Amino acid sequence: MNLAFIGMAAALGLSAAGSAFGAGFAGMSAVGAWKKCYASGKPAPFIMIAFTGAPLTQTIYGFLLMNFINSANADAGLALGVGLFGGLAIGMSALFQGKCAAASADALGATGKGTANYFIVIGIVETVALFTLVFGLLLLNSAH
Repeated sequence: MNLAFIGMAAALGLSAAGSAFGAGFAGMSAVGAWKKCYASGKPAPFIMIAFTGAPLTQTIYGFLLMNFINSANADAGLALGVGLFGGLAIGMSALFQGKCAAASADALGATGKGTANYFIVIGIVETVALFTLVFGLLLLNSAH
């Protein structure tokens, strides 16, 4: 059994699991916020779709990390570590991005204000996944 393959699977699987949880949390909140808007006769902001979809990008980062692990020809232990810990960090970024997006949907539904501020917060949490992807790639490439 090649440990690098476990690292590759972990990079994608953990990232995608975080995306699923994050999008699920954000989606449930968006639906609840829309319900409150409809019940009070206010327009329901369509932009909440973007809140719901924000955590999905981390699945792409996990896929890219998986491919970087595959092409790096790094030591199997390093590949396993980068895949496990990188995938976990990316997945946690997605999960908490979804929680931020859920709070954003709730706040936007209640006030109709602050959209740009909410996206800034969501983007900051996204940055953790991007840093993890880039630093994981650098770690894999430095092992040569």
